[in-house]
Amino acid sequence: MGFWEEFLPALFSGLVVTLKMLAVAIPASVLLGILLGTLRVYGEKVLKTIATAIVVVFRGFPLTVTLLILFFGLADFHIYLTPYWAAVLGFTLCSGSYQSEYIRGAIRSIDEGQSIAARALGMSRFQEVIYIILPQALRRALPGISNELIYMVKYSSLAFIVGVPEMFSVAKTFNSQWFMPIETFSTLAIIYLAMTTIITLGFKLLENKLKIPSTSIR
Repeated sequence: MGFWEEFLPALFSGLVVTLKMLAVAIPASVLLGILLGTLRVYGEKVLKTIATAIVVVFRGFPLTVTLLILFFGLADFHIYLTPYWAAVLGFTLCSGSYQSEYIRGAIRSIDEGQSIAARALGMSRFQEVIYIILPQALRRALPGISNELIYMVKYSSLAFIVGVPEMFSVAKTFNSQWFMPIETFSTLAIIYLAMTTIITLGFKLLENKLKIPSTSIR
């Protein structure tokens, strides 16, 4: 059996694993980013401190180190994660921490008069944040969030460090067996490019759908 007959099916299996990781990590990281960003603006002192600590730690750790701590380090405390869940958790914590900064900045950009108006209408702080502030902040944070999700697609290749049989792991194995780096990694690069392009176009459509016509830049 030739190289392509073996490589393409194996690469497809790796692609499925990569997509399964991203299918969980992408929505989880967005939700975490929204939660952390909101708590850093509106949270009580304890919650704000915890949220800030999480962001500082996981923005400060290299993703490689985070993955190794989650997979190998937690085992010292009798917490055993599978390679898949260690990778998903690492991606979620890292990406969510960065996304929280986009959310926090977007919340801060909302005019304070809207909060005053919400309180004048008798809204609670929770209602104000959920119905008035966050919808506007998320619209403004979309470009930053999309950028971070594109990064997540690319650094999903680091999951091989903890033994996840994703695309890069498959390509790396086949290259060591067949010594065909151009064919192997060019094919891999095309797939990553296709995935990031889909995300880019998807967020572009979402931004166009949610944009406010009177504020659009021509």
